Amino acid sequence: MTLSAYQSLLVPINDFLQCETPDSWINEASKAENLSMLLIDHMICELKAAQTAAWLIRKYAVDKPSGDVLLNWLAPYENLIYRQEGSLTELLASHHDISKKLTLRANCAYSHELVDKMVMLIKEELHHFCQVLSIMEQRQIAYQNISAGRYAKKLMQQVRTHEPATLVDKLICGAYIEARSCERFAKLSAYVDDELACFYISLLRSESRHYQDYLKLAQHISDTDISERVSTIGLVEAELIDSTDNEFRFHSGVPLK
Repeated sequence: MTLSAYQSLLVPINDFLQCETPDSWINEASKAENLSMLLIDHMICELKAAQTAAWLIRKYAVDKPSGDVLLNWLAPYENLIYRQEGSLTELLASHHDISKKLTLRANCAYSHELVDKMVMLIKEELHHFCQVLSIMEQRQIAYQNISAGRYAKKLMQQVRTHEPATLVDKLICGAYIEARSCERFAKLSAYVDDELACFYISLLRSESRHYQDYLKLAQHISDTDISERVSTIGLVEAELIDSTDNEFRFHSGVPLK
């Protein structure tokens, strides 16, 4: 990616987010002793992004057999994370032309758009999962179970409990998670080794599209302009990033001294 392309991707991301990642988090993330945690949590985040997209498809856009197809698609990745079963070789050997196996709900006006964008997102997130796992194996970093940080949970607490507001808010939350990931990849690229820097920069293009897809879907589904909800949820997201956090994770806030 050229410098101009790199910068052009970051401008709308930085405009969208309501705060920058604090230097204190970058300092913590760039410490050699935190590399294992950073990569493990990044890999888990890729799976969670794929799980969230699959959940949205199953909940809103396809029939039950199609939902089962999605669950089967994710199962090998979940088995590796939750049960330490399987391997990178097995994941890379699998192939899924998933779109042709999904039956859309006839009564959902946005099912086609939701499925198209979310299936593409799932494919990319699972590919990134394998890329992180490969980097970990090359560096002899063993996977270990870690607790979830507060970030996504606190963000999702802002989701309203009536439709279509629930779906709209979930999509907006997804947009912030993807955009924050982009911003951190860009910042981290200046502080890590060349291999990781190239990898993080390579993620910017797809991840930046993900946050935009989430926002476009949210506005398409909403009966009203979503700007106010975007701003409200964005304030919460910024507070999570700017406030003290007692756990270091890929999306954590200011590290405890």
